[in-house]
Amino acid sequence: MTGTIDIVCNLFTPEEVRKGQTGLDDDFKAQVRMPPEMRGGVTIEDYLGRMDRAGIERSLLIAVRAGDINKAGGFEIPYARVHEVCQAHPDRFSGLAGVDPYRGMQGLRDLEEAVRDYGFVGAHLYPHWCELAPDHAKYYPYYAKCCELDIPIMMQVGHNLVYSRKRRLPSVGRPICLDQVAIDFPELRLIGIHIGIPWTDEMISMCWKHENVFTAGDAYAPKYWPEAYVHYANTYGREKVMFGTDWPVIDPERAVQEVGDLGLRPESKDLLMRQNALRVFKLAG
Repeated sequence: MTGTIDIVCNLFTPEEVRKGQTGLDDDFKAQVRMPPEMRGGVTIEDYLGRMDRAGIERSLLIAVRAGDINKAGGFEIPYARVHEVCQAHPDRFSGLAGVDPYRGMQGLRDLEEAVRDYGFVGAHLYPHWCELAPDHAKYYPYYAKCCELDIPIMMQVGHNLVYSRKRRLPSVGRPICLDQVAIDFPELRLIGIHIGIPWTDEMISMCWKHENVFTAGDAYAPKYWPEAYVHYANTYGREKVMFGTDWPVIDPERAVQEVGDLGLRPESKDLLMRQNALRVFKLAG
C-alpha cells in the first residue's frame, strides 16, 4: 500500500468509552461537535472502514498514559490492549507507548518492553496531564531511553482544552520548552503534535532551529490550520511536518479531504501525508 500515515490516533471503541479510558466527557464531545451516534465509541471494524475511505494506510495507536493514575481523572490504555489491536491488524496499526514519568524505573522497563517485545514504533507524552513542562527533569530518563531504543517521542504542545470538567489541566506545553530538550538530546527525534496552537510560530521556530524537532498537524481540522503553518508545510518546512487526526477529535475522511483543499505542492503533500512519517518513525515503506 502507498497511502497516508496518520501518526496520532486514539483507541475510541465502546470498550475504552465504557472503561473511562478516553479522558473526554460529554461536554468536550459536544464542544468538538462529535456526532451523537459516535459518542459511545466506534468499533475497530468501523474505524478501518473510515481509514479505507480516507486512503489511510496505517494509523499509529497511542497506549495513553494520562499522567499519574493515582490522581483523580488520571487514566491509561494498557500497552497490551494496543498490542492486541496491532496484532489483529498488523498492516494497518502500529503502537505508541505512553509515558508516565511518575512510574520511575518501572516506566522505563515498560517502555523498553513495548518496543522490544510489542514492536511499538515510538513514545507519546501528555505534559499537561503530568502537569510538568516538556523540559522537566522527570522526563529526562525517558528521553534517554528513547535515544537508546532509537524511537521518536511525540508530545502535545500548545494549550490544552478542558477535556473533563472533573479535572481542569494547566497548559504547560509551550513549544519553546522543546528547545533545551533538543539541545540536550540532539539524536532524539522530538515531535510537537497539535500544531502548538496558540504558539504556532514557536513550534515552527523550534523545527527550523533543530534538525531533530518535527511537528504534526492534528487535533485541528486542516481548513483551520494557521496560514503560517500551511506555508511552512508547503515550503521550507516540508520535511518537518506530518499528518495526524487525533481521532476521535477529527474524522480521518474529513482531515484527508481538507488537506487536499489546501493547495499544497504535490511533493509537499506527499511528504506531509506519508514520507516524513516513514522516515521519522523508521516504518517500512
